Amino acid sequence: MAKQLYWISDVEWARIERLLPRGRRGAHRVDDRRVISGIRHMLRSGGRWRDCPVEYGPYTTIYNRFNRWSRQGIWLAMFEVVTGTAAVIGTAAIDSSHVKAHRSAAGGKGGPSSRPSAARAVAARPRSMR
Repeated sequence: MAKQLYWISDVEWARIERLLPRGRRGAHRVDDRRVISGIRHMLRSGGRWRDCPVEYGPYTTIYNRFNRWSRQGIWLAMFEVVTGTAAVIGTAAIDSSHVKAHRSAAGGKGGPSSRPSAARAVAARPRSMR
């Protein structure tokens, strides 16, 4: 089965390329378009960063760039320029359907049981059958 990869189109790239930070100190950055496509892929697929396809580069680079730019507010600034509004927090909808159980919920006494225990079953029998 072929992987579904999400690459940024030329039109999309032309709109956001000028918004990327430039002239920062440190190591030379790898291809921004490839990394942003990887971030987009991971956000759309909902998978773990570690499961990022190798076509986008190392998953650590993808995660670190997403995390660093989130802390610096770069994603929000790009969103404001592209959409013309900063109301991303007011309009976000998050849906989650999961149940988290405490680690001790797997066993132990939890109240009255629907199945009678062996002691109660013996006590419920008539004396002549004991």
